[in-house]
Amino acid sequence: MNFEKDIEQCLFVLREGGIIIYPTDTVWGIGCDATNEKAAERIYKLKKRTDSKAMIVLVTEERDVLQYVANPDRRVFTYLEEQVTKPTTVIYKGAIGLAENIIGKDGSIAMRICNDEFCRNLIKRFRKPIVSTSANITGQPVANIFADISVDIKIGVDYIVNYRQDDTTVAEPSTLIKWNKDGTTTVIRP
Repeated sequence: MNFEKDIEQCLFVLREGGIIIYPTDTVWGIGCDATNEKAAERIYKLKKRTDSKAMIVLVTEERDVLQYVANPDRRVFTYLEEQVTKPTTVIYKGAIGLAENIIGKDGSIAMRICNDEFCRNLIKRFRKPIVSTSANITGQPVANIFADISVDIKIGVDYIVNYRQDDTTVAEPSTLIKWNKDGTTTVIRP
């Protein structure tokens, strides 16, 4: 799997405050530096979405969650390891160190520990979380494969990853859960 040139281009764009279209462990996403408020604002405008809707952030390790969430319940990691079979995004209370406009009004952040090889390489080398929101205009169908991404979205980003553009395996959005104080989960999106 040769995606080194894509990784290098993405790193350049992300470090400059740009936005990218990239394949994730779920659907194709639009991404930016999750600590850069101006870059996140560009994504909201591109998607024609209000910033009252928080965005998902991708990380690669439990320690990333610990760095960007104040006092997360560590039981969530056992739950993710032992009970989850598909990509699952967790809504955590107490987001810290992230762009204010990607955090929920209640201070929460939707974060997913990503196992996709491309994403893991990109995030580890970038050394910061990356926003991941579906590559579509709000209200339009999600881009399950690259060919589903509209021209309006493609022309609004600074770089489009070439890797996996020809993959026609239909992807699904992640499961979205809220982790409750008592160690239970509330499923927001199955």
